[in-house]
Amino acid sequence: MLVFYLCVVVSVTMAGKSKVLVIGGTGHLGKYIVEASSKAGHPTFALVRESTVSHPQKSNLIESFKSYGVTLVYGDLSDHASLVKAIKQVDVVICTVGPSQVDDQLNIIKAIKEAGNIKKFLPSEFGVDADRNEAVEPAASFFEKKAKIRRTIEAEGIPYTYVISNGFARYYLATMSQENATAPPKDSIVILGDGNVKAIYVEEKDIAAYTIKTIDDPRTLNKSLYLRPPANVLSFNELVSLWENKINKTLHKIYVPEDQILKSIQGG
Repeated sequence: MLVFYLCVVVSVTMAGKSKVLVIGGTGHLGKYIVEASSKAGHPTFALVRESTVSHPQKSNLIESFKSYGVTLVYGDLSDHASLVKAIKQVDVVICTVGPSQVDDQLNIIKAIKEAGNIKKFLPSEFGVDADRNEAVEPAASFFEKKAKIRRTIEAEGIPYTYVISNGFARYYLATMSQENATAPPKDSIVILGDGNVKAIYVEEKDIAAYTIKTIDDPRTLNKSLYLRPPANVLSFNELVSLWENKINKTLHKIYVPEDQILKSIQGG
């Protein structure tokens, strides 16, 4: 598979802006994608359920979409006709659905094939590369599902870009990945393994910005885009040290051995 690395902003002069449909736009990453697309000048459409518009926790977000000039399109991943109708209005489809709906992207692929007008599909990739990871169960099965979506896209001949964004900074760093936490720790912190394994953290707004930049860039066609800001490649121990410097306090560190982690994952 061809791979395309992007660590700097690339400017590409385009004759026009592609029309973009975001599926999963009210989710954690989706809302940033919708905003970035609209602010970049793309006519932007968001597929939403009619019930979402009046949902207490989503109504304000929907209003913000309207303020950006986003067009709301009513539909559902299980409603083939509504998907085809929405897809026929745009040039590019970006999907940001969560883990529980990864399989539902097969419905999007079917609708894209029937519509016959899409010049690029960005499935709900992001996160870790589905084809290049060493996950154990149950995560391994999840990545197999994502890989299946890739193979289906490729077999159907649908133009694509896979965006591999690695860790969501706001999601993981807001609590320093502490279980059941709502804020970063101030006294003690649990560190899985020895804390020396490197991970990549990318701010959600940056993920959205780079995702939108791929839309009309021919260099990203049928390739994977990896977001790897060098300064954002950090071990957990390094993250803890940065946090300790920020709060001017040394945390009590609780290390959980790798074998204990694997045993817990496997239900032992």
